[in-house]
This record gives sequence, structure tokens and C-alpha cells, in this order.
Amino acid sequence: MQGKTFLVTGGSRGIGRATVLALARSGAQVAFTYSSNHAAAEEVIAHAAECGGRVIARQADVRDYEQAKRVVAEVQHELGDLDGLVLNAGITRDGILAMMPEENWDEVVATNLKGMFNYARASIYSMIRQRAGRVVCVSSVSGGRLGVIGQTNYGATKAAQIGFVKALAKEVAQYGITVNAVAPGFIETDIWQTIPEARRAHLISGIPQRRLGRPEEVAAAICFLLSEQASYITGSVLEIDGGLSA
Repeated sequence: MQGKTFLVTGGSRGIGRATVLALARSGAQVAFTYSSNHAAAEEVIAHAAECGGRVIARQADVRDYEQAKRVVAEVQHELGDLDGLVLNAGITRDGILAMMPEENWDEVVATNLKGMFNYARASIYSMIRQRAGRVVCVSSVSGGRLGVIGQTNYGATKAAQIGFVKALAKEVAQYGITVNAVAPGFIETDIWQTIPEARRAHLISGIPQRRLGRPEEVAAAICFLLSEQASYITGSVLEIDGGLSA
């Protein structure tokens, strides 16, 4: 990864944070977006600096296409052409469909799905021009492999992300660009802490490895898909779930 440039959306916490730091440790230049938590973003930058990595952050609303274009342009101006893009930004607004407020559906779709479109669209032309690039989308086993009660909105966006990845992979393969997804299962992030303890215990009991995944384990898979070693992998979905969807 030495000297390469990557952009990670939603990089201030969880899987995004672990990916930013893993890329920085590998010698890459990394930019990441974050929504509002300045302190968390600064902590990531400081942590990356300790291990010699160059990392910059941009606050942006992933739902806004004009902001996405601005962020991509600024990153390219400061760090150079993008070698890879990690579409990670996402939210949950869980609730049973019969009682789900319309705004909870709309917000999840706008963030998880429109946000993915915005950054992929803003980045893809330069990758086509340079005839090289890597795109990795952070989907979920909830996106088609495993239904989760209370996640009709989240699961729908994650399934749509996989469809997006497979279509885009075919569109840009001729330009030397690969497009793949990772589908994590239950990972020990902030979102996990919002689930009631009894529910968490029940979910863990259904995982063959009987434990949660770590953000760093997902980040390692993302880094592999961004690397030259994955040059013949495109349109694929890598499940990282401890055997949950087996």
C-alpha cells in the first residue's frame, strides 16, 4: 500500500476507523469523512500519526452529492488520484416495520444507499481515466443472507448495496477497476452496544464461533480487497461473520 491513496467514508469509528488505521500502518495516504464527531476524527488522525501514517479528515454529510464531489476534489488535490474507495458510512434506525416512522426508513436509505452512490459517482470517473482503482463497499449479512428482526430498512439498503456492487463491477472491469463488498456479521462496534444485553446474548449463541467479530478483522479483509493481490476478484461479496450465514 506504500504511496497509494484511499478515501474511506465514515472513518471516525467502528469498521471505518479500523480500516483507516490499518491502511495508514501499511504506508498508504488516507482521507476519511465523518459526520459530526470532531473529537473522534482528531483521535483517529493522532493515532495514525503515532504509527507514521498520513491521514486527513473531512466533515461531510454523505447524503449530499455536492459535498461528496467537493470532498473527492479536495482529497485528490491534497493527496493525489485515488487508488481506492471504501464505502463504509452507514446508520441503523431499527424498529418493527408495523411501527416504523417514515423518517426512519428515509434516513437509512438516504445515508446507506444514496451516500454510497454519491461517493462512488464522485470518484469513479477519475479511476476510469487512470484505468485503475479499487472500490470496496461495507454491506452486511443482513443484506440478503440473514434476516434480522427490526431491520427491514437497514437490510433493504444492505441488499441493494450488493446489487450495486455487482452491476458496477461489470461496468468498470474493462478499465482495470475492481468493485467488491464485505458482509460483516455481528461486529463489536458502537451499534452493537445499543442492543439490549439479553438480545446480544441470544445473537451470540447463534454464531458458530460463539463470539463477536472485531473491527480489525473486517479491516484486514477490506485491505486485502484494496491490494494488488486481489486484482482478479471483482463483483464478489466476502462474508465475515464467524460462520453465522454458513
